Amino acid sequence: MLNAIVGFAVRFRGVMIALAVLAAAYGVLALGHARWDVFPEFAPAQANVQTEAPGLSPQQVETLVTQPLENALAGASGLAGMRSKSIQGLSIITLTFDEGSDITAVRQTVAERLARTGANLPTAAHAPVLLPLSSSSGIALTIGLTSTTRSPMALRTLADWTVKPQLLAVPGVSDVNVFGGALKQVQIQVNPAALARYGVSFQDVIAAARQATGLTGAGFVENDEQRIVLTPTGVPVTPTTIAAVPLHTRAGAQLSLGDIANVTNGPAPTAGDATIMGAPGVMLVIDEQYGANTVQVTQDLERRLHELQPALKAQGVVLHPALFRPANFIAAATSHLRDALLIGAALVIVVLFLFLRNAQAALISALAIPLSLLMAVVVLEHFGLGLNTMTLGGLAIAIGEVVDDAIVDVENIVRRLRLNRALPTPLPTLGVVLAASLEVRSAVVYATFIVALVFVPVVT
Repeated sequence: MLNAIVGFAVRFRGVMIALAVLAAAYGVLALGHARWDVFPEFAPAQANVQTEAPGLSPQQVETLVTQPLENALAGASGLAGMRSKSIQGLSIITLTFDEGSDITAVRQTVAERLARTGANLPTAAHAPVLLPLSSSSGIALTIGLTSTTRSPMALRTLADWTVKPQLLAVPGVSDVNVFGGALKQVQIQVNPAALARYGVSFQDVIAAARQATGLTGAGFVENDEQRIVLTPTGVPVTPTTIAAVPLHTRAGAQLSLGDIANVTNGPAPTAGDATIMGAPGVMLVIDEQYGANTVQVTQDLERRLHELQPALKAQGVVLHPALFRPANFIAAATSHLRDALLIGAALVIVVLFLFLRNAQAALISALAIPLSLLMAVVVLEHFGLGLNTMTLGGLAIAIGEVVDDAIVDVENIVRRLRLNRALPTPLPTLGVVLAASLEVRSAVVYATFIVALVFVPVVT
């Protein structure tokens, strides 16, 4: 078979040159559309479910939240494994599905089962949340915010309500996690002595606060000619208005929340913190979607941050745009591959020219390097695989094998052509080229298989 392929290539060399040009052009096009990642998607299809249960101990979370959810999710189609973690106030369940599972169908199944089970959880537990689908490499970019003029609470509010929505709107972003600062809350800090003095229970305070701050529909009023929709307004949202909410009236005197509690803006209990370059700040960790192009997502995020920077600077906030930038690893791998290509091509040309004194032979061997790598990119794209630090490293290693095969073939052809010209009656050039290529074909094939065999443990 190889003999037939080589014979066809020699006989129809014009066609082969045209096919090589077309293959190179298609390879360049595939390279422009290739997906760039830090690592390949090595993790199987997964779904992560988190359920908050404020106030519950780890044992209560395990018994009342985690176990019911595990029982409901255990029969999901294609489920290969399930891991869970129950900590104070939080249940975390990780579902792993069979290799090759349709991730969209998997998440749909999980979402349906969660919808049925959520109503049976304790009232203290929030609804189970199916986390956004993120890449196995996870983080696309980590940024930071610091300020010497704004308080930690104001900085966290800016990150949650201004910066985070802008970043979530960037295509390819699955989630933005905010750490550090102080999460702003309107807190009703009840005075136990005041409760006893006025004969008010803690449940009365909770009911009054919930009724005052909860927005409910008021319905409508209609007559024979029209219907008027009622829209409630004036819901208290500031500490002052919430403090004025009445609890009850006794002997003509009104008791309000402000009489038995201190209503103020305060920070939520923290579970962690963040420092940026040694200073307190807010850190935003941006996750990319499953199968997204890391380089493209990073560039889009940086453009959005560049647009936000003037507004942040005007508010006295310093933006640290690249605390962790995985795209740097891709740039480094690409740079190393480019250097290996240039150095390899230069060495091939120099060595062949010095030993063979033939510029055409050196050029042919050098052209085999980019053509082979471009075709490898085409194959990777066909199978839905992107370019990452591992595939680029493999391509850089493969340069040596590509150069070795090309040099052996071209060198033998040049040597046979030189000997043929010294004969009294030279043989046809095409016949000599074909015979010379076939002469070393078995040696080249065996050498290639030996190299491939060496890399089998790495591949597996």
